[in-house]
Amino acid sequence: MTAAAAETRSDTPDYTPAGGRTGGFAGRPEGRVRRGGRWIERWEPEDEGFWRETGERVARRNLAFSVLCEHIGFSVWSLWSVMVLFMGPEYGIDPAGKFFLVAVPTLVGGVLRVPYTFAVARFGGRNWTVMSAAMLLVPTAMAAVVMEPGTSYGTFLLVAALAGVGGGNFASSMTNINSFYPLRKKGWALGLNAGGGNIGVPVIQLLALLVIGTAGAAHPRIVAAVYVPLIVLAAVLAALFMDNLAPVTNDTGAALDAAREPHTWVMSLLYIGTFGSFIGFSFAFGLVLQNQFVRTPLQAASLTFLGPLLGSLIRPVGGRLADRFGGARITLGNFAAMGLATGVVIYASAERSLPVFLAGFIALFVLSGLGNGSTYKMIPGIFHAQALRRGLAGEEAAVYGRRLSGAAMGLIGAVGALGGLAINLAFRQSFLVAGSGTPAFVSFLACYLVCGAVTWGVYLRPAVRGRRTGQGARAQAQARAKVVGEADGPDGPDAAAGAAEADGERGPVYAEV
Repeated sequence: MTAAAAETRSDTPDYTPAGGRTGGFAGRPEGRVRRGGRWIERWEPEDEGFWRETGERVARRNLAFSVLCEHIGFSVWSLWSVMVLFMGPEYGIDPAGKFFLVAVPTLVGGVLRVPYTFAVARFGGRNWTVMSAAMLLVPTAMAAVVMEPGTSYGTFLLVAALAGVGGGNFASSMTNINSFYPLRKKGWALGLNAGGGNIGVPVIQLLALLVIGTAGAAHPRIVAAVYVPLIVLAAVLAALFMDNLAPVTNDTGAALDAAREPHTWVMSLLYIGTFGSFIGFSFAFGLVLQNQFVRTPLQAASLTFLGPLLGSLIRPVGGRLADRFGGARITLGNFAAMGLATGVVIYASAERSLPVFLAGFIALFVLSGLGNGSTYKMIPGIFHAQALRRGLAGEEAAVYGRRLSGAAMGLIGAVGALGGLAINLAFRQSFLVAGSGTPAFVSFLACYLVCGAVTWGVYLRPAVRGRRTGQGARAQAQARAKVVGEADGPDGPDAAAGAAEADGERGPVYAEV
């Protein structure tokens, strides 16, 4: 495979799939005609020679501009988490109304993640990145228009709902980058893509701090105005430097298969615990500080950005650790730590101790970011393991894994985002009933305990294994080694698989369905 072959952008319908196959990543699907520039016709990231010669350079370029566009998408998605800090008594909105206002874009963004997942194959990764970035202009401009006292609460809800398009960008961006990278690189690449996007949350919060500290809380429109040229710039750069992968196609059968796969819903639950916590806490942090610790808008804004910033920066580390030690192990330890941090927050909330509260809450942000990286690494690993268990190998196993993991990511990302909605609604109810966030934090602690138990029970629980013989048994052992990290020994997956075939060994249940 040459560099020229990998980067061919064809305006003609002439095409024959490699080896006569249709679908997958070895070539363009039969009968699918791509017209226009910036289409890559052949893409084989699992081929180490191809990856070294051409694939890595192309993938990195697309990753860089994907991060930029997703970053701005997250900023727009979290726009109303900072707008509510500008809403003083003159707006006539109580704390419960503000929590609901920031929950609305979370809901819309979560729902949009499903169609956004399929948009990549329908329009092309580069083309959809340009379109989805341009759509961010609508909620940003509308927010600048309506942010003034006297605007009805219904109008605020409608405009906040439009900001949900920024949340949808995550699903299409992750699906696109998942297609560019080989399995061995996905943890780091997906973590970097998501972490770079997540940083959009603290960046807009820092901008709000700057505006409140200089112009005052009466000028929220400045925040929206700053993002208009940035959105245009991101869309233009994506159009100039990103690529479409012609072999990527929408496979409704894959979506249905992913929806029927129990692991999709298990991982959705785990992602609620990690990403749902991150985005929910990011949107609610400032309001909790204002209402539970009576902070002014400037005081709240000066603290709000810290947690999302650290959580975003550490997400790629979670992916890297999952690559090295296994996603399930990192995820289990992470949920245990989140439970401990939540206990600290509950204590501080009851004692009204702001320093202890901040330490515990920021630890939750860091751990949620770490868990975001480790859980997303598990998704392609689980489905690749499923392929090996079915007796597939090599490129066939890679195609199967990408097919289902790409479809599953949209569903998992959507459900995880709805966890952020649940967190804001829990805070709303908690402040309505108890006047504090303590009951909400108790419910979050219960959630983390459940997620940890599920992680152990499904992916790490020891089970007696008898002697396995034959190719299928060895494939199962190799798959298990890949998911939970056994393959990281000095002799690689083959040694781990051989060890797993010993009589009576107790090994992790990696993908029981």
